[in-house]
Amino acid sequence: MTVLLAALGAAIGAPLRYLADRFVQQHHDSTFPWGTHAANATACLLLGTVSGFALPEWAAALVATGVLGALSTYSTFGYETFALLRAGRRFLAFANAAVSLAAGLGALLIGLAVAASLTGAASLTGAA
Repeated sequence: MTVLLAALGAAIGAPLRYLADRFVQQHHDSTFPWGTHAANATACLLLGTVSGFALPEWAAALVATGVLGALSTYSTFGYETFALLRAGRRFLAFANAAVSLAAGLGALLIGLAVAASLTGAASLTGAA
Protein backbone atom coordinates (compact mmCIF):
# COMPACT_ATOMS: atom_id res chain seq x y z
CA MET A 1 0.00 0.00 0.00
CA THR A 2 2.83 2.42 0.83
CA VAL A 3 4.38 1.93 -2.61
CA LEU A 4 1.04 2.68 -4.27
CA LEU A 5 0.68 5.90 -2.28
CA ALA A 6 4.19 6.98 -3.29
CA ALA A 7 3.34 6.20 -6.92
CA LEU A 8 0.08 8.14 -6.68
CA GLY A 9 1.94 11.11 -5.22
CA ALA A 10 4.54 10.91 -7.98
CA ALA A 11 1.74 10.90 -10.56
CA ILE A 12 0.68 14.25 -9.11
CA GLY A 13 4.15 15.72 -8.53
CA ALA A 14 5.68 14.97 -11.93
CA PRO A 15 3.06 16.87 -13.97
CA LEU A 16 3.24 19.71 -11.44
CA ARG A 17 7.00 19.92 -12.00
CA TYR A 18 6.57 19.94 -15.77
CA LEU A 19 3.89 22.65 -15.64
CA ALA A 20 5.89 24.77 -13.18
CA ASP A 21 9.00 24.46 -15.33
CA ARG A 22 7.17 25.46 -18.51
CA PHE A 23 5.40 28.37 -16.78
CA VAL A 24 8.61 29.81 -15.34
CA GLN A 25 10.69 29.28 -18.50
CA GLN A 26 8.04 31.07 -20.60
CA HIS A 27 8.65 34.19 -18.52
CA HIS A 28 12.46 34.17 -18.84
CA ASP A 29 14.46 34.67 -21.99
CA SER A 30 17.53 32.95 -20.59
CA THR A 31 19.55 29.78 -20.96
CA PHE A 32 19.61 29.51 -17.15
CA PRO A 33 17.18 26.75 -16.10
CA TRP A 34 14.93 28.91 -13.92
CA GLY A 35 11.99 26.50 -14.18
CA THR A 36 13.87 23.55 -12.70
CA HIS A 37 15.40 25.83 -10.09
CA ALA A 38 11.94 27.10 -9.04
CA ALA A 39 10.44 23.61 -8.89
CA ASN A 40 13.33 22.26 -6.81
CA ALA A 41 13.36 25.19 -4.37
CA THR A 42 9.58 24.97 -3.95
CA ALA A 43 9.78 21.23 -3.29
CA CYS A 44 12.53 21.81 -0.70
CA LEU A 45 10.46 24.48 1.06
CA LEU A 46 7.42 22.23 1.19
CA LEU A 47 9.47 19.19 2.22
CA GLY A 48 11.00 21.17 5.07
CA THR A 49 7.55 22.22 6.18
CA VAL A 50 5.96 18.76 6.09
CA SER A 51 9.06 17.23 7.70
CA GLY A 52 8.39 19.34 10.75
CA PHE A 53 5.15 17.47 11.39
CA ALA A 54 4.74 13.93 12.68
CA LEU A 55 3.16 12.45 9.57
CA PRO A 56 1.85 8.92 9.52
CA GLU A 57 3.81 6.61 7.20
CA TRP A 58 1.12 6.65 4.51
CA ALA A 59 1.02 10.46 4.40
CA ALA A 60 4.81 10.73 4.25
CA ALA A 61 4.84 8.26 1.35
CA LEU A 62 2.13 10.14 -0.51
CA VAL A 63 3.30 13.71 0.09
CA ALA A 64 7.03 13.70 0.91
CA THR A 65 8.22 10.79 -1.21
CA GLY A 66 5.57 10.91 -3.93
CA VAL A 67 4.43 14.45 -4.64
CA LEU A 68 7.50 16.37 -3.46
CA GLY A 69 9.99 13.76 -4.64
CA ALA A 70 8.56 14.01 -8.14
CA LEU A 71 8.20 17.79 -7.98
CA SER A 72 11.92 18.13 -7.37
CA THR A 73 14.23 16.64 -9.92
CA TYR A 74 17.90 15.98 -9.45
CA SER A 75 18.23 14.29 -12.83
CA THR A 76 16.95 17.33 -14.73
CA PHE A 77 19.18 19.59 -12.63
CA GLY A 78 22.17 17.38 -13.48
CA TYR A 79 21.31 17.24 -17.16
CA GLU A 80 20.76 21.00 -17.45
CA THR A 81 24.03 21.71 -15.64
CA PHE A 82 25.85 19.34 -18.01
CA ALA A 83 24.13 20.92 -21.03
CA LEU A 84 25.38 24.34 -19.92
CA LEU A 85 28.91 22.96 -19.62
CA ARG A 86 28.70 21.28 -23.02
CA ALA A 87 27.55 24.59 -24.54
CA GLY A 88 30.60 26.33 -23.06
CA ARG A 89 28.51 28.23 -20.49
CA ARG A 90 30.79 27.37 -17.57
CA PHE A 91 29.79 30.32 -15.39
CA LEU A 92 26.07 29.52 -15.79
CA ALA A 93 26.72 25.84 -15.07
CA PHE A 94 28.60 26.70 -11.87
CA ALA A 95 25.97 29.28 -10.91
CA ASN A 96 23.21 26.73 -11.49
CA ALA A 97 24.89 24.21 -9.21
CA ALA A 98 25.75 26.73 -6.49
CA VAL A 99 22.43 28.58 -6.52
CA SER A 100 20.40 25.36 -6.64
CA LEU A 101 22.24 23.92 -3.65
CA ALA A 102 22.00 27.14 -1.63
CA ALA A 103 18.36 27.75 -2.50
CA GLY A 104 17.38 24.15 -1.79
CA LEU A 105 19.02 24.06 1.61
CA GLY A 106 17.80 27.55 2.46
CA ALA A 107 14.24 26.71 1.45
CA LEU A 108 14.36 23.49 3.47
CA LEU A 109 15.47 25.42 6.57
CA ILE A 110 12.74 28.01 6.05
CA GLY A 111 10.18 25.20 5.75
CA LEU A 112 11.45 23.63 8.96
CA ALA A 113 11.22 27.02 10.70
CA VAL A 114 7.63 27.43 9.50
CA ALA A 115 6.73 23.98 10.81
CA ALA A 116 8.48 24.70 14.12
CA SER A 117 6.52 27.92 14.54
CA LEU A 118 3.24 26.17 13.74
CA THR A 119 3.87 23.25 16.07
CA GLY A 120 5.50 25.25 18.86
CA ALA A 121 8.74 23.25 18.60
CA ALA A 122 11.64 24.75 20.56
CA SER A 123 14.26 24.31 17.82
CA LEU A 124 14.78 23.04 14.31
CA THR A 125 17.23 20.33 15.35
CA GLY A 126 15.14 18.87 18.14
CA ALA A 127 17.85 19.65 20.69
CA ALA A 128 16.76 21.36 23.89
